[in-house]
Amino acid sequence: MQQSDLTSLFLPIALGIIMLGLGLSLSIEDFKRLTKYPKAMTIALFCQMVLLPLVCFGLVIVFNLNPVLAVGLMLLAASPGGATANLYSHLSNGDVALNITLTAVNSVLTLFTLPFLVNLSLDYFLDSGQYVPIQFKKVVEVFAIVLVPVTIGMLIKSKAPSFAQRMDKPVKILSALVLLIIIVSVTIREKQVLIDYSGELGLPILLFNVLSMAIGYYVPQFFKVEKKQAIAIGMEIGIHNGTLAIYIALNVLNNSAMSVPPAIYSLLMFFTAAAFGFLVRQKKS
Repeated sequence: MQQSDLTSLFLPIALGIIMLGLGLSLSIEDFKRLTKYPKAMTIALFCQMVLLPLVCFGLVIVFNLNPVLAVGLMLLAASPGGATANLYSHLSNGDVALNITLTAVNSVLTLFTLPFLVNLSLDYFLDSGQYVPIQFKKVVEVFAIVLVPVTIGMLIKSKAPSFAQRMDKPVKILSALVLLIIIVSVTIREKQVLIDYSGELGLPILLFNVLSMAIGYYVPQFFKVEKKQAIAIGMEIGIHNGTLAIYIALNVLNNSAMSVPPAIYSLLMFFTAAAFGFLVRQKKS
């Protein structure tokens, strides 16, 4: 599996535009408020960095996945949340400021945790001496896609609040249309991959995706975190940066088979995240 123009060019541009729209709905006060809720950040990071890899490892063992595919799925579990999580959280009435903060923090932490977890997986499943170096360039790209357009959007809101308010609904509609285009395009492009690997990877990937969102949503609520933040954490943990995982599989590990789990997950999560967002919006706080 190779990265197409959709992944390498259109998707980052589309996400950048979407992040600009999100910035129109945010203010500095949203981020200041996060300092009053350190519990939400702590629980989210624990779920992301500890629970998620353990759940993924358990599924890999239970389903007895091919070792190469097992490393690919663990690579995905070790990847941070993607910028798309911010959009889905926005559409689901989640705390987008928390999402953006988590994306930023996770992107920095995974400089260290991702190589550590992937190298452990390589040794365990493949008995390999191969080493995954720190991907600083990709972390910078995540920051650029997420933070730069959001900052521009926030500046527009601070200087022209009435314009930002008028644009909120149209931008949400445009964002949903962009996601729909991406879903349809990726489905068509990866149709053969889905057919070839659905039997072996379909159920474990679906379970991992659903469990990721469930852990992100219900664990915080168990500890009395407010619903908007629980939605944000569920999206952040359930929507991974599949592009980063695919990049590492193809360009660092030089193993195209390892890119299959994150590629399938990246497609599947569009549908499951939409369903998750619909369900949590229906529930009363």
